[in-house]
Order: sequence, then structure tokens, then C-alpha cells
Amino acid sequence: MSLVSVHNEWDPLEEAVVGTALGARVPVADRSLLAVEYAEYAGPGRWQDVPTGPYPDRVVKETEDELEELCEELRGLGVTVRRPRARDHAARVRTPDWESDGYHDYCPRDGLLTVGNTVIETPMALRARWLESSAYRELLMEYFTSGSRWVSAPKPRLADAMYDPAAPPGERLREREPVFDAANVLRLGTDLLYLVSDSGNELGARWLQSALGETYTVHPCRGLYSSTHIDSTLVPLRPGLVLVNPARVREDNLPPVLRSWERIECPELIGLGYAGDVPHCSPWIGMSLLVLRPGLVVVDRRQLGLMRVLERHGVDVLPLRLTHARMLGGGFHGVTLDVRRTGTLETYRF
Repeated sequence: MSLVSVHNEWDPLEEAVVGTALGARVPVADRSLLAVEYAEYAGPGRWQDVPTGPYPDRVVKETEDELEELCEELRGLGVTVRRPRARDHAARVRTPDWESDGYHDYCPRDGLLTVGNTVIETPMALRARWLESSAYRELLMEYFTSGSRWVSAPKPRLADAMYDPAAPPGERLREREPVFDAANVLRLGTDLLYLVSDSGNELGARWLQSALGETYTVHPCRGLYSSTHIDSTLVPLRPGLVLVNPARVREDNLPPVLRSWERIECPELIGLGYAGDVPHCSPWIGMSLLVLRPGLVVVDRRQLGLMRVLERHGVDVLPLRLTHARMLGGGFHGVTLDVRRTGTLETYRF
């Protein structure tokens, strides 16, 4: 029986991969990093100011402790938890077009997409993440031998011409080959939302549709959010109920498939702060929730206003903490990959 079975973002969670901060670093400031993450440093003479290199030991240790607390809570709820092994992210990766070091294995959600009984290695936007899926190779083999489908997207070339760091936000990935992070995608049964942004281009949406076939409809979301990943903009909580980012989501850019759903506007979030000089993401990372089942989500325990709003809508919270979510670039949704959830494939168009 396939160990991989996921149809949406909210069915009861049975198995998940939780990432690790061990060895995490900011990669060298190449054209991909400037386009996708640090465009404000793309001007002449500024790229040297990107804070590259290993994250502070304190950040890594505190994050590992908090990830282990998350794992313990999940196990206590009967969830099978898997972890990647630590790797040397200082090791160099070289192709005929470029050379880079690594990044981290903190966010398994970014590079692996589970849909039905299929796990997809996505063609990620950053060169430093070109071989990131190798951290999960043993797990992928185990899932494959259990009967799961294992699909790897065409490995992107990621040449200089793929990127335009000087372009307006949302237009810095060119349409030369399919490129997208798995975290650009949300699953709503037979409908998948795909964020067109600086971490996912139009060709990526076309490739994903062709890979999944006629059973699924991939909905490109344009003009919704220009930067990376969709989980700080929209959070499906259960059928017919979605948490939305009021700073980004408007009536004219809300995906049509969600227009009949009840919407909860996320309240102003508490600024989580960050170590170092440059945060990796905005305070909206506090919206990155992990839905454990309809009616129960993992939320950063500092976000009291968000917890109160969720509870008013019948959603209980499991308050935990990721102190360095802004620095490392991932909340509870990003640091996990749901591998198996109880449930069947349905369509949720009301």
C-alpha cells in the first residue's frame, strides 16, 4: 500500500516529514539568489552585502530544539514523523553554467509536492537548492517501494538568462523553462492553486498540469503575491473556510475557486523579530500554519490575536514556537511535508 496519500491541506494528518536546521547557511550571492530572495541587493556593488555563510550556532540550536518539540507533539497525536539526515551545505555544486554552495533542509515543503499517491521533486528556483531533494532520497525510495509514484520534474538549467533581478517584483523569473517551488502550491482536492511569482513561473504551472493529468486542475494565481510561496497569503483550514492575508488578497485577485468559501481575514501579526541584519521573510510568516485536522492547527504561540480569531471560527490551536522563522524563512507549514492524510479525493467547489 502506498505510504503517500494526500488530497488537500486539512484532512487528518498521519505521516509528515519535519525539516532540520543543521548546517543551514545563506548561499553565495549569485544571480538566482539576487532575483528570488535579495533583489534589493542587486545593484552595482551591493551584492557583497548579502549576509552569506552559516547561520549562527544559537539560531541553529534553538531551532532544532523547537523542531524536536514539534515532532514530539505530532508523535503524541499519533502522527508518524520522519526527519532528513544532516548534510554538508558548504559543499559546492557545479554545472557548466554556474557554481554554488548549499542552503538548508529546514523546509521540506519547498522542494517536494505530494498529490494523491504521488510525490514530485519540483524544479526549484534557487541554484543552491538544485540538489536539495537528495536529503530525502532514502525516504523517497521507501515511499516508491511502498507503491507510491515518484516523479522528478525536468532539472532546470538555471542559467543567467533565467533571471532578471532588476525586473519588477513577480517578474524576475523568465519563461525559459519550468521552474517552481513546491511551496507555491496549495491542494484543494481536484483543484490546485499555483502562485505565479518570483518562485514559480507560468511554464511551471503548465508542466505541473501536464504531469498530473486530467483528474486535477491547476489554477495559476496571478497578481496575488509577487515573492516566494503561497502559505503566508492563503491558508485553507477546512472545506469552505480559508484564512486570507488582507494585505495581499482582494476581491479582484482572490482565486475564483475560493470565492464561495468563507474568508477569515488574518489580524495584524506580532512582529517576531530576527537575529542578524536581514530578515528572510516578512512578519506574515506567522500565517504559515500546519493544519493537523479540520478544527486543529499548529500556530506560533506568540500570535495571540490570530489564535483568538481562529478559535472564534471553531478552529482549536496547538501553540508552539519557531523563534527564528523570519530568519530561516519558514513557519510550521514550510518546515513540514505532509506525506499521508486520512481522506479521499473530492472537489470543493461550493
